[in-house]
Amino acid sequence: MGLKATMVIPSYWAREENMGPKDSDVVYDHPIPLNQEGTLKRAIESINILKERDFNLVILAIANAKDIEERVEKKVARIISSIQTDVPIYLFGHSQLRRVHELLKIRGDENFMELLNLQGYSPVRNMCLFLPHVLDSDIAVLIDDDEVFEDPYFMNKAKEFIGQKLKTDFIGAVAGYYLQPDGDWHLKAERKPWMEFWDKTDRMNEAFEKIIDSKPRLKETPFVFGGNMIVHKDIFTRIPFDPNMTRGEDIDFLINMKMFGYKFFLDNTLSIKHLPPPKPHPIWKQLREDIYRFVFEREKLRNQETRDGMTHVSPEELDPYPGAFLKDDLEDKISRACRALANHYRQEGTEEDVEETLKNITIARSDAVPKENAFHHLIHIKNQWEQLMTITSDIGLKSRLRKVFV
Repeated sequence: MGLKATMVIPSYWAREENMGPKDSDVVYDHPIPLNQEGTLKRAIESINILKERDFNLVILAIANAKDIEERVEKKVARIISSIQTDVPIYLFGHSQLRRVHELLKIRGDENFMELLNLQGYSPVRNMCLFLPHVLDSDIAVLIDDDEVFEDPYFMNKAKEFIGQKLKTDFIGAVAGYYLQPDGDWHLKAERKPWMEFWDKTDRMNEAFEKIIDSKPRLKETPFVFGGNMIVHKDIFTRIPFDPNMTRGEDIDFLINMKMFGYKFFLDNTLSIKHLPPPKPHPIWKQLREDIYRFVFEREKLRNQETRDGMTHVSPEELDPYPGAFLKDDLEDKISRACRALANHYRQEGTEEDVEETLKNITIARSDAVPKENAFHHLIHIKNQWEQLMTITSDIGLKSRLRKVFV
């Protein structure tokens, strides 16, 4: 009997374009306005190209504001109902989450409720692990709604190595990679002077060439893509995404796995076409998001202690990417890049952008630095997650949880 799989696709939504965002809205890269159809239907319909369709599909209907949750669920339900496919599709939104919380509360396990929510990238990814667990799956397949399947054998490849061993290493997680709209996997970016100091695109392409563009087919990787990863139950019942990570939660999950002694592998034949809408945020804001993620991850590495069952992870092991952004020169890279970007904005006469860009330098040394020990927090979250998984393995509770969205 083959591996039982559940594919989970999160779909992020916002109120109509003419209504505009509010300060209380959860920030996502490109949530779909409710007056648009978005990319979800295209993603689900592309599943029909797959030769192997013996899996469950769960669509997460995520609202970026509380006042539109019900409308988002209705919108996603309508999209799902318009699609012809033989893959069973389940909808999980904010109302289903409330019922899950109620079931935990009835049992007196409400202290675990905060681990299960639909606000922010890391918590959403944790739901992508939790729901396959509820559905008794061996593997979780994490896909995003701005992608399309082009390889008919994607799921055959996804199941090929997972759960086995490569020499002495357990293959508990396998990453694929993104093909850009032009069919290539290199990142394209128009060269700007500030990129000389913030060479993220260059380092990512260097890493891609090292891992994707070389033999063997399966090898350990320092980077992963959140929208193309396969995680075995022996991992997803033990290790969560860190809820404190606001961006880059995929690579942070890889680092967490390494700390607990597991390697993340990349299959250089496991590709998916990535067709994202343009990012609406200004460059200084995208840079700020990077600053928060890299400062946080570096602190987690710096906070490491020798503990039984744990492995010390160095930035050099994560070279060239993300390792290049997790070393002692991070503040210097941030300062140089922000000053160069501020000069660019100054020449354009956008003083507000200049101010926000220079503010990033201060943020890197203050607000971005975690207030608590990031390593201790990871261990606490892992222990909580394992307890939650044990509690929800109870046959009676699991069957009730399943009925929430089946």
